Amino acid sequence: MKVLHIDSSIFGDASVSRQLSQAIVTQLTAKHSDASVEYLDLATQMIPHLTAEILMGQDAEQAALGEKIIQQYLDADVVVVGAAMYNFGLPSTLKAWIDRISVAGKTFQYTENGPVGLAGDKKAYIASSRGGVYGENSPADFQEGFLQTVFNFTGVKDVEIIRAEGVNMGPELKEQAIASALAQVQAL
Repeated sequence: MKVLHIDSSIFGDASVSRQLSQAIVTQLTAKHSDASVEYLDLATQMIPHLTAEILMGQDAEQAALGEKIIQQYLDADVVVVGAAMYNFGLPSTLKAWIDRISVAGKTFQYTENGPVGLAGDKKAYIASSRGGVYGENSPADFQEGFLQTVFNFTGVKDVEIIRAEGVNMGPELKEQAIASALAQVQAL
């Protein structure tokens, strides 16, 4: 089993989403002795944001990077994404990764019946952290819903969200949120 583990938080060891994503990967590797993990830290291995030159394939170095990123995604059996909510959305570095994997003819195709995902049968886990409390289906959530849409659009329908909310609302609530999320991870 190939696991693609992606972190995007800028807060390093203080990051709740990194703590949760690592717990998910640890749980998966404990249950699957054949698991291999490829790690991508978008805070230290930044992917340049999409430009016209990149999109049109006019930058050979970026075209090669884009192919590598797509292949990592396609080869993975499981994708684990650590995603903190920043200003109601995703870290921009995670959006840059999404722009590189969302490629017609590679991870999706347009048909007369609408788009069809090509990324294959895989599982995705979103390790979500939020400073406030938003709940599911919040109109202020452009984080989890966006990620779920991207995965579904590329053909990944099995998406599970492990969420810690209220992590910036005091130490007690943070501790409770992390404990609750880690309990979810243990049940995987």
